[in-house]
Amino acid sequence: MDETPAVHAPPNYEIEPCGDLSIRTLAMPADTNQNGDIFGGWLLSQMDIGGGIFASKVAKSRTVTVAIEAMNFRKPVFVGDVVSVHVNLVRIGKTSVTVRVEAWVMRRNEMHSILVTDGNFTYVSIDDNGRPQVIQPGEPPIST
Repeated sequence: MDETPAVHAPPNYEIEPCGDLSIRTLAMPADTNQNGDIFGGWLLSQMDIGGGIFASKVAKSRTVTVAIEAMNFRKPVFVGDVVSVHVNLVRIGKTSVTVRVEAWVMRRNEMHSILVTDGNFTYVSIDDNGRPQVIQPGEPPIST
């Protein structure tokens, strides 16, 4: 018998999204896996798109994803759920931007949003040749 304790996401005490709305989309049947559930990779890609939009605004340049950490898949996403990706600045480094990304859903016949997935995404600012470049100081977008 396996004695390894189960690993669970840290508790969530948020009742509403934190940060700016970056994208909103609808989970469709084409986004399901072989079991008919919304594929986790699809949700991760939506979060990466939302985080990347925000990181590019902060860096004022093209950015690429270099790390995804602390991902918590808390609840399933179902066909018909409206998925909203919210972003919040964690830190700006010399060439990188770390963004807290949350995916919330509004289910049919529900009156409140549900946090389904969250994590930290790190992006690197790159130049036209694809090489890391220093992020110029300035005012980052305001996150609520």
